[in-house]
Amino acid sequence: MACETTDVIICGCGPTGALLSAYLGKMNISNIVLEKEAEITTDPRGIALDEDGIRLLQGAGLYSSVYSEIGTCMQKFKFIGGTDPVLDKRAFIEMDYGTTEGGTGHVGFICHKQPALEKCLRDAMASSKYCDLRSGCEVTSLSEDDQGTICQYRDATGEEHQIRSRFFIGADGKTGFTRKQYLEPRGILMEQAHQSFYEETWVALNWKISLPNEKTHPNFPLWRLGYTPEQVYDLFFPLNFRFICNPNRPSVCGRFGLPEDRLWRFEFVVQNGEDGDEMAKPAMIKKVVFPYITHPGSRYGLLQDVAFPEDCITVLRSRPFRFAARSCNRWSDGRVVLCGDAAHVFPPFGGQGIASGFRDAVSLAWRLALLCRTQSKDTGFHKQVLKAWYEERKQQLEKSLASTIENGKFVTEGDPLKILIRNVYLWFVQLVPSWRHELSLGRRKEGLVRYEHSSGMPFIPEHNGGLCLPQVYCRSLNCSDTDVRFTDDVIFRPGKNGLFQLLVYVKTVEQISSAREVVSDIDDMSHGEILASEVTILVEDMADAPCKTGQDVFRLASADEFAQSRLCANRPRPEFFDPFYLGKALKRKRFTIVRPDRFIFASCDSREDLRKIAGAVAMHLQG
Repeated sequence: MACETTDVIICGCGPTGALLSAYLGKMNISNIVLEKEAEITTDPRGIALDEDGIRLLQGAGLYSSVYSEIGTCMQKFKFIGGTDPVLDKRAFIEMDYGTTEGGTGHVGFICHKQPALEKCLRDAMASSKYCDLRSGCEVTSLSEDDQGTICQYRDATGEEHQIRSRFFIGADGKTGFTRKQYLEPRGILMEQAHQSFYEETWVALNWKISLPNEKTHPNFPLWRLGYTPEQVYDLFFPLNFRFICNPNRPSVCGRFGLPEDRLWRFEFVVQNGEDGDEMAKPAMIKKVVFPYITHPGSRYGLLQDVAFPEDCITVLRSRPFRFAARSCNRWSDGRVVLCGDAAHVFPPFGGQGIASGFRDAVSLAWRLALLCRTQSKDTGFHKQVLKAWYEERKQQLEKSLASTIENGKFVTEGDPLKILIRNVYLWFVQLVPSWRHELSLGRRKEGLVRYEHSSGMPFIPEHNGGLCLPQVYCRSLNCSDTDVRFTDDVIFRPGKNGLFQLLVYVKTVEQISSAREVVSDIDDMSHGEILASEVTILVEDMADAPCKTGQDVFRLASADEFAQSRLCANRPRPEFFDPFYLGKALKRKRFTIVRPDRFIFASCDSREDLRKIAGAVAMHLQG
């Protein structure tokens, strides 16, 4: 059997595997993705993506698709109490995720249609000559030697093939080949991931809604009251996500996808003694869910209740899921690595499943690029690099899990006394405007992630390293270029070759020349790992007029400038955006070295310190 070669094999082309492939392609790393299914599934599974996930889609070149093909801003999360099935009751707390306060320049969450998300990711893969997706292919065996991995797979015709690669990445989910068949016998196991153990069964229901009208449903009682089909839709399937804190049956529901998709998700807990498969059947759905889309006639001055027409509902999914908070004890063994759901699983309450897999993929991609460019056969280096990767990721995973589990406790609380105390406390807090605003931030009030350093991690903590770099908006100071951009897009703009990038942050245009002089020999300082030709200069003073400063100089842009730009199409204007967020996070240091996963390696002000941290970059990247 002929054996072809590639740098990286990725097993699984779900969101995590696809994003990893796309980022490797941008770094010129050849990769073959083996996907068991012949086509993208039409089943919308995950529906929420947080601002980190949006930012990482942006990094893959997909920002223009986020609001045109993938999804819509989720706006507010409304938490409602009581046991009566009413969706439009007054919320006892609202979290506003339509604002731009999380340090990424994006809204807090979008609700997406996963098939559309996966299609866009595959389009990004297809745009690179380094990415090769092979659908309908099932991995049948895997082995390792000193050179790398040898994978055997069966294609859609039943023919067997063999590929040798430097690394094999399992992005094939919690029941996939990589962990279940290859790594579990080697001692890699799913374990409880958080001190607050969580494991429950929920039913996830997806509906596609079509609009009734006077011709199709002439007897529907709201027509004679003057309601239009769109108004009826809004009445029964209101905007904004509802977290239904019903002690008898906690639930979550809301629209997802693009507005024209008219998709609706309803999830509810399966109680002790109930069977998940039975609860997902039509008879139980009518009992649990249909009361929420049936309104009392008294609401409209009618004698009979008003139910949304059942024949306008198409069921896309109705099935139970066992939700848990678990993570593998190790995420790599030799040259085989796990990421996404293959490495960890989340409960449903924080919208962190896909986003966490995205973080895995982007932080792993640059490390694979680093390891693939080295010709050393020393296995110690790649073990150290991969171990530092998953130990960093586990820190963020733990924080995301803690937040997710707290959300779950909030929704599923059944103790009447605790519910009373919670509601009284929240009522009191919301009397103070500043406290009410902080409460509305939800999990974003925790700010951007900062890693705690341990041996081998590629950042310098005493120089502000380990902090996720904030993203703001900017404009070129070149007279011929007036477009508003995200700062990530100029720091990591196409055509750059260095893995790590140098950002120069100055107060005014007058400070540019002295900063350029300091970084002029950064190539030598970093032993070629950071290039002076790729430095990005950002000027804080937005009052500075355009001038002839070169293609690498930008100034901060305001919320109003962003709102008037093409980047704000189909999304809310950036409420509460702080253009100086980045400077504050950098502590106004002039020189910051940034990793490709948007984390700070180190920041400093002087040439002497820059020389030291540039040398440390070389040490980390060259072993």
